Amino acid sequence: QVQLVESGGGLVQAGGSLRLSCAASGRTLSDYIMGWFRQAPGKEREFVAGIIRSGGSTYYADSVKGRFSIFRDISKNTVYLQMNSLKPEDTAVYYCAASRWTTVSSSSAYDYWGQGTQVTVSS
Repeated sequence: QVQLVESGGGLVQAGGSLRLSCAASGRTLSDYIMGWFRQAPGKEREFVAGIIRSGGSTYYADSVKGRFSIFRDISKNTVYLQMNSLKPEDTAVYYCAASRWTTVSSSSAYDYWGQGTQVTVSS
């Protein structure tokens, strides 16, 4: 089992940047597909970005391509989400998740979730 703790959320103006961190404990995160999801008020949770176990290939939702970047530091057992050129529509609670399976973008494929961190982008 793996435990995930997110940090780095906050309030930022449109056009600004934030870096979210997801620290894993209990297991090495290279054993899992790691993903970031977000949920805005009144909306369903949606996929943002994912990184697979081997090779580190990355995947992004169309809405964040070119602005967000997911990467990991194996030595720190941490995965990050670098968010640039933030927009008010990026406002949401962001969740880190780990999956033992092979599907990157489906939340139902993820076994472990962090508690979430709030990101608010003001216009």
